[in-house]
Amino acid sequence: MNTLYFLISLAVIIFFLGIRIVRPTHRGLIERLGKYNRFAGLGFNWIMPIIEQLYQVNVTEQMVDAEPQEIITNDNLNAKVDAQVYFKVKNDEESVKCSIYNVNNYQWQIVNLARTTLRNIIGTLTLKSANSERGKINAELHNTLMTETASWGIEIVRTELKEIDPPKDVQETMNKVVKAENEKIAAIDFATATETVADGQKRAEIKKAEGIKQARILEAEGESEAIKLVNEAAEKYFVGNAQVLRKLEAVEKSLEHNAKIVVPANTELVNVIGEMAGILPLRKEQREQKEK
Repeated sequence: MNTLYFLISLAVIIFFLGIRIVRPTHRGLIERLGKYNRFAGLGFNWIMPIIEQLYQVNVTEQMVDAEPQEIITNDNLNAKVDAQVYFKVKNDEESVKCSIYNVNNYQWQIVNLARTTLRNIIGTLTLKSANSERGKINAELHNTLMTETASWGIEIVRTELKEIDPPKDVQETMNKVVKAENEKIAAIDFATATETVADGQKRAEIKKAEGIKQARILEAEGESEAIKLVNEAAEKYFVGNAQVLRKLEAVEKSLEHNAKIVVPANTELVNVIGEMAGILPLRKEQREQKEK
């Protein structure tokens, strides 16, 4: 009986010693006597104590810092470069196995691979182009890491350049250049605006002058037309009577000043005035009859 109790107690102890729990953030591999045996799923798993061993792998997204380093650019300037790499182990069985059996400490390997890749990429660029082409550098770094870690069961999610800092004196020079370029652009914009305003004023003056010119032309044309009408009237009513027209003009000017003028009867001027007023002069016989 004591032996039976002992065996039952030993079995219970072994059972509890072999319990393993795998969280959703991890995946597990079970080795038996140092050899891969099976894949541990989520939740409850049981292994034989001493004989079997469970290794858990984090499959969530992780980040490693490539650590700042001095890199010589293509224009022989030292730049302080730092980057971050975001990655995760794929959660399928084959990828988890590769992350353990194909690489030793994949985090440390990723850091060194990222540092080496950055030196190769930035070494071919000038400092100015390296600062302006960060997207290109990130893309090249990401592609290189994806290729090199393909057999590690790892997915490189993204890479981010944290900084590309030139030496202090170079930075001051670059700031002065940028300031000068901005001032140049501002001066060009101001000159362009001033030129536009002056051009607008010029066009306005031209339009004004053209308007005055057109008004004078119209006024002259009006006067010319009036003179033409007077001449036509003169030719119509006073053909061959230029002398009478002169006398009529003299009468008109005199009447403007309320002067009295005696016009002899039986003169051409009387006839003209009568015709213009719609009155015909009386003949001598008609006057005599009227007097009687």
